[in-house]
Amino acid sequence: MRAIRVASAALLGVTALTFSAPAAVAGDEDHNITPFGFSVQPSTIAAGGQVSLLLKRDGGCSGRATVTSGVFDTVTIHRNQSSATAMVDWDAKPGAVYEVTFTCDGVSGNTDLTIAAGRHNDPTHHPVPLQRGVRAGVGGTVGGFDLKEIGLGAALIAGSIGTAWYMTRRRTASDDS
Repeated sequence: MRAIRVASAALLGVTALTFSAPAAVAGDEDHNITPFGFSVQPSTIAAGGQVSLLLKRDGGCSGRATVTSGVFDTVTIHRNQSSATAMVDWDAKPGAVYEVTFTCDGVSGNTDLTIAAGRHNDPTHHPVPLQRGVRAGVGGTVGGFDLKEIGLGAALIAGSIGTAWYMTRRRTASDDS
């Protein structure tokens, strides 16, 4: 009977540890947590095409932003603007994926631009930006450790372990009587 109580207390402790793991670890593969949103529209384009570089400032980017890539010249999005355009190089390799980096106020984020097969023949063509949602799923953590959150997590873990131990001890004492 005592083994069941110890096992349930251990299971409760492991469950508390599992649920208190930092959420930032869950989506660590992207490394694109920025205080501002950004996108390249369309995300797939033929060599020689024109892309729209969109910046959603929302208080996270107050200065000018620069957009760089190996497939077009560096573009500046000025403080009072939220978008710019860039012409993709004619010699871009079809099927290649190029990294596009948005930098504002010392913070950088990356997205991909894929070059489609074939050539874009009309230099006056202006693509219509696709209406898509925000690239999400990484969480809201900007970065770094927050000592208040770590302390709260440690207190919750200690409290759940202490409660499990107390409940196990109380049952043992009442079972012996």
